[in-house]
Amino acid sequence: MNYKLIVSIAKSLLLARWRQTLIAAIGVTFSIGMFITLLGFMNGLNDLLDGLILNRTAHVRLFQEVKPNPNQPVNASVDYPGAYNFIQSIKSSGGRLDIYNSAAIMRAIREDQRVLGFAPRITTPVLYNSGVVDINGAINGIDVVAENELFFFNDYVTTGAAIDLKNVANSIVLGKGVADKLLAELGDMIQVTTSKGELLSLKVVGYFQSGIQEFDKVQSYTSIATAQKLMGKSNSYVTDIQIKLKDIDQAPAVAKEYAALFQTDAEDIQTANSQFETGSFVRTLISYVVGITLLIVAGFGIYNILNMMIYEKMDSIAILKATGFSGKDVKRIFLGIALSIGLFGGFLGLILGLSLSLLIDQIPFNTAALPTIKTYPVNYDLVYYVIGIVFSIVTTFFAGYFPARKASKIDPVVIIRGK
Repeated sequence: MNYKLIVSIAKSLLLARWRQTLIAAIGVTFSIGMFITLLGFMNGLNDLLDGLILNRTAHVRLFQEVKPNPNQPVNASVDYPGAYNFIQSIKSSGGRLDIYNSAAIMRAIREDQRVLGFAPRITTPVLYNSGVVDINGAINGIDVVAENELFFFNDYVTTGAAIDLKNVANSIVLGKGVADKLLAELGDMIQVTTSKGELLSLKVVGYFQSGIQEFDKVQSYTSIATAQKLMGKSNSYVTDIQIKLKDIDQAPAVAKEYAALFQTDAEDIQTANSQFETGSFVRTLISYVVGITLLIVAGFGIYNILNMMIYEKMDSIAILKATGFSGKDVKRIFLGIALSIGLFGGFLGLILGLSLSLLIDQIPFNTAALPTIKTYPVNYDLVYYVIGIVFSIVTTFFAGYFPARKASKIDPVVIIRGK
């Protein structure tokens, strides 16, 4: 078998109908380019939306939930043995909101090799005092250094510096929505009142903007020490411990283990964001379906072009078979033509997809809701490019296989006799 001769014949057939060959290659190029551009852009948007939620969400959260006590005193009474009591509207027990023995728990978490890091937090409802009007809200007392390392807190502080919460006593970073309601500027003093009537003046050192407007109208941040002072609690008072793991998939198992070990409530990120993850999966699935559809359409175009080429080259095929070329040789020639179109068009498609992705990445994207985002997000994952080139080869192979099989079965005697 002379492969060099087969390649030479395939090349001659390609160049003889170079316009059709070019159109087929352009179809593959366009399909691969749009496939990569679409996936990169759609998954870039997914990453942006995921980041708004997941970057600010702990993999495992430990907390104390207020629960009603099902064991009412009448149940324990010896005066009514074997009796039934019917009590409705069971109220919550007088449990504590802070995590008991939080210092020992944090030491144990720090020694766990599965844990990337953790950040303690205090959450308390407050009233922001604006003249004679009180605005409902919430203050989060945070460890600024840990929040920056694990939850990128500084990226969401659009004005001022997050570290000022640690360096400036009695300071606060206001949510942008809260700041607009209070007409508060940097350096201003605002007053907040806790649910127990405690009043404290705080200095505004920054604005926080998460991209979720309703969140920014309520939430503000102080240091843990300031939050403890606001609530009149000791320095061991912590209401939440937010944990990030090295492997997010371990979150459900770790949450269950910690809940039993530390006798606290625990919530994992998969449970907390199950609906959000479903939406992200559906968006990604749609982008893949649309991209693959483009490739299949291009494959039909190549199939039609090769089919027409076979009808036009009946004489050439008959001569090849009459001079000793087998059906397999003819099949290899037309498969070689199809794969050549797929490879050439596929590599040009990779270049086109990358170029369009880079272009989109430079388009300004300015919105007040996402101040940290300056251009449209694009994901340059190498997987998209690998999928693109593999699909171009596979699609063009099958597009060329059936016409090649038809060409290999042509009877040269019938063709020559007909001429």
